[in-house]
Amino acid sequence: MSALPARRSSLCLFCAFAARPSQPQRLLPRIQVAYRGTSSKSKSGNNSRVQSARPAKSASFNPLNSGRRGVPARPPADTLRTTVDDKLSKLRSEFTEPAFLDSLQLDQDQFGKEWHRFENSINAWVKQASSELIDLVHQASRGKATLETRLRYLFYAQTCGGRFTNAELENQKEVADLRYPAEWYPATREVPRVVHMHVGPTNSGKTYHALQRLEAAKSGIYLGPLRLLAHEVFTRLNAKGKSCALVTGEEQRMPEGDAPPMYSCTVEMAPLNTKFDVAVIDEIQMINHPERGWAWTQAFLGLQAREIHLCGEARTVNIMRELCALVGDEVHVHEYERLTPLQVQPRSLYGKLNKLEKGDCVVAFTVVGIHALRREIEKQTGKKCAIVYGSLPPETRAQQARLFNDPDNEYDYLVASDAIGMGLNLAIKRVIFESTMKSDGVKYVPLQVSEIKQIAGRAGRYKTAADAVSDNTPSANGETKVAKKEKTVGWCTTLDQIDLDVLKEGMSREPDPIKTAGLFPPSLIVERFANYFPPGTPFSYILLRLHEISEIHPRFHLCGLKEQLAIADAIHTIKGLSIQDRIMITSAPCNMRDKAEKIFLRTLAECIAEGKSGNLLELPNLPLNVMDEPARGDRKYLYSLEQLHKMVVLYLWLSYRFPNVFTTRSLAVYTKKLLEDQIESTLTEFSHTELRLKQKEKRERDRLKRSKEAQEAVAELRGKMPAPPGMPEEAKDILNDKNAFAEASPATDDVDEYPEEPVDESEKADELDTILGDAEVKERRSANL
Repeated sequence: MSALPARRSSLCLFCAFAARPSQPQRLLPRIQVAYRGTSSKSKSGNNSRVQSARPAKSASFNPLNSGRRGVPARPPADTLRTTVDDKLSKLRSEFTEPAFLDSLQLDQDQFGKEWHRFENSINAWVKQASSELIDLVHQASRGKATLETRLRYLFYAQTCGGRFTNAELENQKEVADLRYPAEWYPATREVPRVVHMHVGPTNSGKTYHALQRLEAAKSGIYLGPLRLLAHEVFTRLNAKGKSCALVTGEEQRMPEGDAPPMYSCTVEMAPLNTKFDVAVIDEIQMINHPERGWAWTQAFLGLQAREIHLCGEARTVNIMRELCALVGDEVHVHEYERLTPLQVQPRSLYGKLNKLEKGDCVVAFTVVGIHALRREIEKQTGKKCAIVYGSLPPETRAQQARLFNDPDNEYDYLVASDAIGMGLNLAIKRVIFESTMKSDGVKYVPLQVSEIKQIAGRAGRYKTAADAVSDNTPSANGETKVAKKEKTVGWCTTLDQIDLDVLKEGMSREPDPIKTAGLFPPSLIVERFANYFPPGTPFSYILLRLHEISEIHPRFHLCGLKEQLAIADAIHTIKGLSIQDRIMITSAPCNMRDKAEKIFLRTLAECIAEGKSGNLLELPNLPLNVMDEPARGDRKYLYSLEQLHKMVVLYLWLSYRFPNVFTTRSLAVYTKKLLEDQIESTLTEFSHTELRLKQKEKRERDRLKRSKEAQEAVAELRGKMPAPPGMPEEAKDILNDKNAFAEASPATDDVDEYPEEPVDESEKADELDTILGDAEVKERRSANL
């Protein structure tokens, strides 16, 4: 039986956000200090998070401290008042700028009246001291912009929301009816489709079997969550003689000649107007993602393929059966088991990095933590360590993965973010969690059961991407090469013992089934909805209003607006941008928390609006001078390269949407390649192990270049500790080496970030003890004293 449609509240934005006294207080605080302790099972049997967060003992909150357990304490009234007033003052300064007032079609007197009404409403909200406001103020104390953002949109709601007639409101609600997304793709509904679901745990061969079917088809498409995965399938298909095109947001590689029969794309770039024999949609469980899930829903509902293969977790079966029934598709489910067993080790590493083994991957959840771990691992083990995280360019990540996968080099370890849980092919033997908590942008939360299993499941990989390309490849004599790989056990553990119980509990439980699919209205609906608003209405408010009054089926959820709102506000005062332009720009890959990226995006938007030259070398606010700086090993330099790379990627992304404005795409591609080479060389050249080798070589060169006086001084120093009769030759070498090191100056001029470590004299003494024997060494030491 079909579920009844759910109607969203049609309250105004202010009423929807403001808390009402009749609402029950939350049982748990939305903001709390993370405490990495032992796990406690939730009373609810289907809780998807491993509960391991407890309020900290110390009252470190400012301005808010926790009250009784689970309930946020009511802060002093003056604390709320001061925080809110600061944000209001900042917003008023921004709103009174002439360009902003002109966009809202307000003069100074009209704005003054609107602001007075707005302040009165906010004062009433502050006096209420609702839990919603307490949370927002608490987040503001931690440097988050959520309170400022909320106040901004409440002002928009008051200023713009009262301008609509009843007829306009009814028209808006009609356009915002999103209950039947399958009807958005009428051409696809005419194609009879058969859906094959490949479900199972990680490392079970799901994607491998789906790609085997894709390779056998005359035409087909692969859709993945990452550019790196799209690159891998693109390489694999071309290596096997299949002409394949690569289409991602900022890169398009089309083979010469006629239209290619094969495509490999990121899921957001799915070509919905092209017919295929076979389509593969990878990581289908991300259809439930709160922000990106719409792309998987769009691909599934809109692809014109007679045969669709969905790869993902078993918990997606029910929701996909419902969607197949909704559109009339035939569905077959294929279940898989892990190719290699996965086990949790009984003990952690107890924080000792020198217990790492070749093939280990340490997973951390911050870029700073990843770099710190990499440096410490190389320092303690003397082995090189590869590194993989989201903000690295895909090509650099692929190169680091190749270094780690190669068993014949010195890259024994890998430090990575949770990006490895999304299908990256890495020959990992053991996964080690640096922590079982991560930040969600506001607070630290325990990892979800699905996240723990996805990350841990990367241990004991049966086959890497390189193996997949070489498998079944005809050799010179025409015979097919069949790879034989010995199955290994995948292990997982934690760096600290305090996290081990959380890992064990997460691995022993099953994640919640997926009940909803993400949804986002297509651009035609957004454009039609925006036409009911007067010119100059902030586009961020239009998006929020659409989300506010939309009507959706309970089988779907509206994906959240994250960067879209911030981008819309950043370009609001730019004149000359059409609604379609704003829809396109707000979808651009830009981190709006980075001030430099935010300014550069506005520069590009001004080029679009004014038709100015988009020559890469003529754009202001693009720090190309970073490429000319001397390379160094500190994090600040690497971050500047990554930041510039993101800006060039943003330029390339927009160049495919506005090709008549941004005309130097080939130059941007070349610049992007140079930046990737610089980032890769920086990671390699300035590894701690590489620096120690260079310093050792420098010391050897210095020793050979010593002057005659220095050699005489060393000889005199040796005379102070004469070798006893019968001393072995290897002991003499160690003794001479020790004295030579005492005279040699440290070689720390190459890189300030990694100063030379002092020579450990105790290790030299221990080595002498082993060769000479304890009695003789003690006698010599007493004689010297």
